[in-house]
Amino acid sequence: MQELIPNRKIIHVDMDAFYASVEQMDNPLLRGKPIAVGGSENRGVVAAASYEARKFGVRSAISGVMAKKNCPELIFVRPRFDRYKEISSKIQKIFYEYTDLVEPLSLDEAYLDVTNNKKGNPSATLLAQEIRQRIFNEVGLTASAGISVNKFVAKIASDYNKPNGQKTVNPDEVISFLEELPIRKFYGVGKVTTEKMYQLGIFTGVELKSKTLEFLEKHFGKSGNFYYNVVRGIHNSEVKSDRITKSVAAEHTFDVNLSSEIFMIEKLEVIANALEKRLKRYNVAGKTITLKIKYSDFTQQTRSKTLPYFISDKGLILEIVKELLYQERMKDSVRLLGISLSNLNTEEKKFVVVQLKFDF
Repeated sequence: MQELIPNRKIIHVDMDAFYASVEQMDNPLLRGKPIAVGGSENRGVVAAASYEARKFGVRSAISGVMAKKNCPELIFVRPRFDRYKEISSKIQKIFYEYTDLVEPLSLDEAYLDVTNNKKGNPSATLLAQEIRQRIFNEVGLTASAGISVNKFVAKIASDYNKPNGQKTVNPDEVISFLEELPIRKFYGVGKVTTEKMYQLGIFTGVELKSKTLEFLEKHFGKSGNFYYNVVRGIHNSEVKSDRITKSVAAEHTFDVNLSSEIFMIEKLEVIANALEKRLKRYNVAGKTITLKIKYSDFTQQTRSKTLPYFISDKGLILEIVKELLYQERMKDSVRLLGISLSNLNTEEKKFVVVQLKFDF
């Protein structure tokens, strides 16, 4: 069990339907309409959906076919990741005007530790309002925020008043907030774990809190300790301003399924080239190469090999990938191929954060 440390002041900022909102901002004809970024009505997977589309059950990670079935009026838009990165950089620049302790989780969300902030403002709630207003004024998009004593609670709170809202969970409200929270809303508790908890009679935080550490570890292994602590408001993870990249990947979904390894090699050469460019951008190399294969029936398979040395060259990567490709016969035609490099040569940089207690 972890020990409770003095309260931090953490803000979790989450952009509202980021990719879709950027597309609607840039193209007035898409505003107010149900749109999906990525995928198509014939194939592919949705990367993001506008709030108008979400009303019909369209969400990220579902197939384009299913999305169109749920919402016949859905408009598919090709993703423009360079544009999303450009907007994300503008937003992060705003964050750094308030604190150097910024931990981006993706292009559209980040944690900010404002315990000691550059504005000298003791109110994290007012800082979150100001940051959200600046994002709207300077970028043209809305953001939601959660404010609390640790990353776990702030992350959950940011989802409470979406879109374009925020929620503060004060130090003296954390326990009651978590006790009343439906277990499916606990960050890190996925669909499978939720069902398992339901079977064990755990539907809300208060029921989770009633279980002993031994009980939770018996049923959930190492995660049991995590659940035991977070429901008691204990989550000591710091906001890491220099987040370590654990893997770098590139993948592609094909318009026509591939059934021949020869055609797959051609595609993998292109993917390996894209991966090499990303590795150079991050200035990293890795030892573990993983080939990702998604078949036409949407089942997925990965094949990996770990080398005794670091590599980043596309030629070397491709040689290993070819070896993995021919490791066993394909069980079906292939709709997606991807290559990732992990076990990277990055070293974690540690820093000390002075913890103080303020009013929220």
